[in-house]
Amino acid sequence: MAPASNPERPDLFATYKTDRFFCELMNNGGLDDEAINTVRQRLAMMTPALLNERARAAEVELYNLGITFTVYTERSSIDRILPFDLIPRLIVRQEWEKLERGIRQRVTALNRFLWDIYHDQRILADGLIPRELVLTNPNFRKEMQGFDPPCGTYVHICGTDVVRDETGRFLVLEDNARTPSGVSYVIENRHMMRRCMPDLIADLDVVPVEEYGLRLRQTLLDVAPVGIMDPQIVLLSPGAYNSAYFEHVFLAREIGAPLVEGRDLVVQNDRVFMRTIAGLKPVHTIYRRIDDAFLDPETFLPDSMLGVPGLMRAYLAGNVTLANAIGTGVADDKAIYAYVPRMIRYYLGEEPILDNVETRICAEPDDLAYTLDHIAELVVKPVGESGGYGMIIGPHATPAERDAFRVKLRANPANYISQPVLKLSTTPTLCGDRVEARHVDLRPFTLTGQTSWTLPGALSRVAIKAGSLVVNSSQGGGSKDTWVMGS
Repeated sequence: MAPASNPERPDLFATYKTDRFFCELMNNGGLDDEAINTVRQRLAMMTPALLNERARAAEVELYNLGITFTVYTERSSIDRILPFDLIPRLIVRQEWEKLERGIRQRVTALNRFLWDIYHDQRILADGLIPRELVLTNPNFRKEMQGFDPPCGTYVHICGTDVVRDETGRFLVLEDNARTPSGVSYVIENRHMMRRCMPDLIADLDVVPVEEYGLRLRQTLLDVAPVGIMDPQIVLLSPGAYNSAYFEHVFLAREIGAPLVEGRDLVVQNDRVFMRTIAGLKPVHTIYRRIDDAFLDPETFLPDSMLGVPGLMRAYLAGNVTLANAIGTGVADDKAIYAYVPRMIRYYLGEEPILDNVETRICAEPDDLAYTLDHIAELVVKPVGESGGYGMIIGPHATPAERDAFRVKLRANPANYISQPVLKLSTTPTLCGDRVEARHVDLRPFTLTGQTSWTLPGALSRVAIKAGSLVVNSSQGGGSKDTWVMGS
């Protein structure tokens, strides 16, 4: 590795501009932190040529390790690596502690909400959330009514999307309570940084992220059916053509569990077994990465080739645990998201630690009228989509595109929400032979079994195109390592 100090070289950030945005590394308006200053100084001594040389080495290694994802819309480029930027994002300890408390508070409220709507439905009776918004939601699974999951936990693994505005304030953008992806990149990004940028991370008190696999395994053991002394865990994947298949392989290895597909499992007498060369072996906890609708053709889509016939019977009999639980999708619906602060006050008697982004629900006439009138200033999203699909960013759309979207809005207003276009924070990103500001978001991951734990690090997704607000990997975004400072 080439040395990285030469005071004669020009400052890497000499031409760097943050414009009017909060910058994660320059930290304008934020806390003055010694670690951030150190990283900035070390980076300033490097050249674009050196960083590009290391970036190419990292890219080759990512290919060789098979760290890829699938883009369904690009038929000619099915598997690709996630673009990786070598300039890390830092979060100081005080900021992380508040973020962690806020996320855990939110996950606790979501679990209480799910228990309530599948039992007493008090929050609906008390009128805090419109009844039809929950009971007619396509992700509400009536089969779950009256069922008690172990530990009362529905959302065992949660990915919470967080952004910063121009003042540096963290805002929750989305809750991912079904099968959130991306944690494998958090861990692999750290490995890559230690290999490619050892002189940058040296002697810094960066909290490690490698504990995740052990924590996830313990969470899955915690929620195994009662009375099982040595639970067998498996990770259930749709298979090699799924966009997150690399992550499925990675996590199965991390938790020491077999990676299986639906055809590898069978249900007999409401119990789940795995087919092995030594015969059938009982299974007690399934970390499933298959959507509800495809899990069991007896209960959901009859033509699903991905699921396991009878799995729902075994689940409702209490003989196997599914993580995440069936029916959690109703909690991360983009329309339900608007009500999470109310859930926190209702179930926990606390004020939300983290704010939501201001959200208008187009199912409500006043909000629909406002959205139609102000679409040029708003982001409008379908409530059931993810990955940045089906949305419009008003200021970036043409008049014709806005008019076409208005037609879709009027035809099915309940399918949409709208939010103001935020001035997302930026982060220095290597772009060819210079460093430029790119918008970034953050996805921390929280595990909940008997207790909750948030991984002290997160997936930082960064837009590759200048000025773009879309950071999703499926839309061409990249990632970078997130350093939570321990002191």
